Amino acid sequence: MGTRKKVHAFVRVKPTDDFAHDMIKYGDDNKSIDIHLKKDTRRGVVNNQQTNWSFKLDGVLHDASQDLVYETVAKDVVSQALDGYNGTIMCYGQTGAGKTYTMTGATENYKHRGILPRALQQVFRMIEERPTHAITIRVSYLEIYNESMFDLLSTLPYVGPSVTPMTIVENSQGVFVKGLSVHLTSQEEDAFSLLFEGETNRIIASHTMNKNSSRSHCIFTIYVEAHSRTLSDEKYITSKINLVDLAGSERLGKSGSEGRVLKEATYINKSLSFLEQAIIALGDQKRDHIPFRQCKLTHALKDSLGGNCNMVLVTNIYGEATQLEQTLSSLRFASRMKLVTTEPAINEKYDAERMVKNLEKELALLKQELAIHDSLANRTLVTYDPMDEIQIAEINSQVRRYLEGTLDEIDIINLRQIQEVFNQFRVVLSQQEQEVESALRRKYTLIDKNDFAAISAVQKAGVMDVDGHLVGEPDGQGFGLGVAPFSSKPGKKSKSRKTFKDQVRPSTPPPKPVAFEEFKNERGSEINRIFKENKSILNERRKRASETTQRINAIKQEIDVTKEALNFQKSLREKQGEYENKGLMIIDEEEFLLILKLKDLKKQYRSEYQDLRDLRAEIQYCQRLVDQCRHRLLTEFDIWYNESFVIPEDMQVALKPGSSIRPGMVPASRIVSLGEDDQDKFSQLQQMVLPEGPDSISFYNAKVKTEQKHNYLKTMIGLQQTHRK
Repeated sequence: MGTRKKVHAFVRVKPTDDFAHDMIKYGDDNKSIDIHLKKDTRRGVVNNQQTNWSFKLDGVLHDASQDLVYETVAKDVVSQALDGYNGTIMCYGQTGAGKTYTMTGATENYKHRGILPRALQQVFRMIEERPTHAITIRVSYLEIYNESMFDLLSTLPYVGPSVTPMTIVENSQGVFVKGLSVHLTSQEEDAFSLLFEGETNRIIASHTMNKNSSRSHCIFTIYVEAHSRTLSDEKYITSKINLVDLAGSERLGKSGSEGRVLKEATYINKSLSFLEQAIIALGDQKRDHIPFRQCKLTHALKDSLGGNCNMVLVTNIYGEATQLEQTLSSLRFASRMKLVTTEPAINEKYDAERMVKNLEKELALLKQELAIHDSLANRTLVTYDPMDEIQIAEINSQVRRYLEGTLDEIDIINLRQIQEVFNQFRVVLSQQEQEVESALRRKYTLIDKNDFAAISAVQKAGVMDVDGHLVGEPDGQGFGLGVAPFSSKPGKKSKSRKTFKDQVRPSTPPPKPVAFEEFKNERGSEINRIFKENKSILNERRKRASETTQRINAIKQEIDVTKEALNFQKSLREKQGEYENKGLMIIDEEEFLLILKLKDLKKQYRSEYQDLRDLRAEIQYCQRLVDQCRHRLLTEFDIWYNESFVIPEDMQVALKPGSSIRPGMVPASRIVSLGEDDQDKFSQLQQMVLPEGPDSISFYNAKVKTEQKHNYLKTMIGLQQTHRK
């Protein structure tokens, strides 16, 4: 088991212009906060009202940026999670104090992202730094609203709504929610997409303290599973990071909530009260029973509260004098949380499949060694210990002599020696392949076709012509004849254009741009035709979308002009006096025509905007088809180019089926890039000049894809409703 440690508690103060400097003071070490209240004179002379409080914390974050908050609060917890330690980061506080901003941040702005997206980003960055381990990441998003649990990722098409209600289950592995979907994610962008999908499904409501108040508790969980890439290592580690955004507490008498908001606030206050009771019980070392099952929130967080977990609490408070009572209540909760101790330990497990395979392998090895030992019992100097460097060098020498023909056979001693013989065969084969490649490089001059400086230099020296072919290249044995351009070859002129395959194979491969044009006209003609058709459709849709956008802008301008004219007519009518007939306002013909025109313009605007949304959905689909065709065309060209020009003719036989060399053993050079249109270049340029740098690309891509998906769904629903009408 791990060593016991206390929960870390931090306080973040919401920035305000009306900060109560005379009532709230920070300690010099920035780890304490003092509250001073003036005595209520209405209580009389005998007044034992407490007026001063002091709270010791792990840090006070005042006017702190999102970067500083994450570095202080969450970075170590996330880092240790990849080493096998569970972690929980919880945001607690009054409604509108900034809990959701601290946890999630502003999803529209990369710089203002909160703890949750930064944690996802750190996890995938750390995975890239650990190539020795195969790390799997899964995520889930749970919402607890009015003591009912909801899966915020159930709207994904491959999940669907659950038939049975979700329940909290406990077993030897811990606490988990039965029925909650868990999603495998291998890329940072996919994880952001799941986060944004869940965020769009959260329940919010307008509140006196916050226009977009979260009315539910939300738990975003990151599950980590790390296996060593060394097959002999049977241990693997698991961990999870719970990122908890609690709903805000409030005083019902002070907030004046009504109706549905009042019911939500009642459930919220009740669950937070049970959470506080559980925290008080955990802080009391004499208590045996902890009331985790009083509500769904404490039951779901049973593993996190006082268990095998690195726990961090961020308490969000106001800095204004009017909210000082709620601020005191939040600080008391933070102080009680600091009394709670946890016992984090590495979650190590054993891979049963690997253990069985390793044991079977070891058993087979022992059986084979014993069998050989019995059959060769009359031999001396038989050893079963691992071979040293001298013995391995001797086997390497025997293998080389055997391949050269100076040694008829290799004497078999034991199983380890046989395995080492095969291993040395592989080593010798690899060395010979490298020697052949080195000999080819000494014989031929290789120039990178993408190195324009080198090409320009050899062209000035007269070694290469303008078509990229080498002329008069020295081959190390004399003056070698290069390949002249096809246009300058002597002989009769052919009426039809000859392809590279119809001519004698050149000693130097032709330039890839020239060969690519040849490939598109011959072997890749069908793929190129499909690619051009898809590209043509895509360009046509983009053109239509551009025209529609221009029409929408023109209509919008005309709407603005019409509104100004209508407002002018209304003001003129008000100045001249309004006339009524049987309770109805009388307007002149000009104002009436303006009203009709504005109505028609708005109808046109809605119709054009609907068309634009449909076109954008079609453009997204066409772009995916174009990308697939481009990838297929480049892949086929690379195979054709290597088979036609890169691999020597004397090696073509070895590449046939059934031979010792298989395709893929010969390294292929970089493929030529396909021409990109203006939209492709703009997308790449947009990624290059993002204000937050390359790290923000996944964040913004996920945000755009989520918005496109929801816009597409809205479009489809609108079309279905139109068809029904």
